[in-house]
Amino acid sequence: MRRIGGACMKPPVFGYAAPRSAEEALALLSELGYDGKVLAGGQSLIPLLSMRLTAPHTLVDINRIPGLADIVIVEDGSVVVGALVRHAELLADAPAYAALPLLRRATSNVAHPAIRNRGTTCGSIAHADPSGEMTAILALTGGSVQIATSGAENRDVAASEFFLGPLESCLGPGELAVSVRFGAAEPRSGSAFLELARRRGDYAMCGAAVMVTVDEDETVTGVRAAYLSVGPVPAVHDLTAAVAGQHVGSADWGAAGELAATLVEPDGDLHASSDYRRRLVAVLTERALPQAAAEASSRSQEAA
Repeated sequence: MRRIGGACMKPPVFGYAAPRSAEEALALLSELGYDGKVLAGGQSLIPLLSMRLTAPHTLVDINRIPGLADIVIVEDGSVVVGALVRHAELLADAPAYAALPLLRRATSNVAHPAIRNRGTTCGSIAHADPSGEMTAILALTGGSVQIATSGAENRDVAASEFFLGPLESCLGPGELAVSVRFGAAEPRSGSAFLELARRRGDYAMCGAAVMVTVDEDETVTGVRAAYLSVGPVPAVHDLTAAVAGQHVGSADWGAAGELAATLVEPDGDLHASSDYRRRLVAVLTERALPQAAAEASSRSQEAA
């Protein structure tokens, strides 16, 4: 282990370790406790170091550990993404897109190409930023995070229990998020993703990820949505009541958007007021739902 940093650099001095196995990494993280930070892509961690918002004793670089860079399509249609899979790799993965198109729709909105080429999907979720695209998708699909701890069996934590607050997850000292599982799309369902930012690649002032489910008659049976930048954690809202029983071709998606606006409690900041974000929830929901409904309709016809 070596020491990096100093007075002439922005980050504080820190140690660096590059374990070659998961067991070695977990043992080191267990020893370090709160003084250790995991380095995968570094697109969230390095800026925090540079701004001195975190000052770990040691960075544990997991990039040399085998078996963490796989994308696996499970038999039930869910998509498992390893801790070292870059956003760009997930974006380009054809089987993942076929299984869950929403993944590509959201991932294409993550920051800029340079960040997507290095940043990891699992790392962005572990960062637990409520303005992040992938946290919302994990919540909307009913996904989970697999967590490894030294000397114990890996455990799966549901998205609803993983996120505790802004930039706060249930990951404890000595633990490692080894993969995330995005839940399978329901039969006869469709999805869409929209976000609005001041500049392309900036954090969204608001984003909406939606799913619509229909029956064999193309009648709406379910509508769910998760939002970016409107709450401390990614929450899933059921909007079915606004359009239940309506045909996808004539459903009142505006009513669903207005219902969504009543369910969120966004904070305001220098980029957007609380009222403006609430209005964006309504507008983006109304625009995204017809796109998801069209896909659901197409899949329903294919299944007929």
